[in-house]
Amino acid sequence: MGFFTDTSVCIGCKACEVACKEWNAVPEDGLELTGMSYDNTQGLGASTWRHVAFIEQRKPLGGQEPGGGHEDVDVFAAAGRLGTSPSSPGPGATAPQAGSAPAGAPAGEISPLAPDGRTELRWLMSSDVCKHCTHAACLDVCPTGSLFRTEFGTVVVQEDICNGCGYCVPACPYGVIDQRKGDGRAWKCTLCYDRLGVGMEPACAKACPTDSIQFGPLEELRERAAGRVAQLHAAGVPDARLYGESPDDGVGGDGAFFLLLDEPEVYGLPPDPVVTTRDLPDMWRHAALAAASLGALAVASFLRRPR
Repeated sequence: MGFFTDTSVCIGCKACEVACKEWNAVPEDGLELTGMSYDNTQGLGASTWRHVAFIEQRKPLGGQEPGGGHEDVDVFAAAGRLGTSPSSPGPGATAPQAGSAPAGAPAGEISPLAPDGRTELRWLMSSDVCKHCTHAACLDVCPTGSLFRTEFGTVVVQEDICNGCGYCVPACPYGVIDQRKGDGRAWKCTLCYDRLGVGMEPACAKACPTDSIQFGPLEELRERAAGRVAQLHAAGVPDARLYGESPDDGVGGDGAFFLLLDEPEVYGLPPDPVVTTRDLPDMWRHAALAAASLGALAVASFLRRPR
């Protein structure tokens, strides 16, 4: 079982963040705006198991034609003209007066266009979460068995067994798992393991008003996602792509994968994630050979010592 997150229909409402916190009793983690967007959670962490990213781009969506740039705009002069013309109605106004709306917008309604017809800005929104990797490095390095694979194929932390060693934190190729301040133990999304056990869907998927977050069997979700990408391509959105759905990628496929409208790096995701413990067996083998060689040299030097 897993998640398919269709970012093309995410509206940034953060209902998933709230539902996750309420159901799992995740503590409040501050309301610190990044200064770059309306994002007030900034990233995934021990107290943020769902994070809605806001990415503003000077780029049209789909087949729209980009408008003019803003390089030659004097924002102070524009602010001084507020309230002096129908195209600049002033503070507090949310819709043009009847008879003064730009072409394409009915009178008295909010215009979808800027006064000069520019449409080049778009907002990408995406609800990020633990990927529940098929080959999960956090499982490999956990010394206490606190992390385990459930019968649903998800990865869960048992906080009563976690000893706070923190080995799982650098092991995660996505930077998802984290230790909680003042606690020391590792925490992350459980994909609402307790809800799955009684036949319920995860709280975030249940709360999503646009079905951006979809829950179900992974094979079914992958088939649905491929159809959605084809639909977007036909609609003139060539940048639509799937991320984390392939079982042949560096982590064996993610249990939570995404439909993106731009490169993964734009969303803060690694372009080619690889399980960090991939080379661990070879490393131990080389370490054992080195230790055996040193032991042999020590024995040889002892035997050759003059008596």
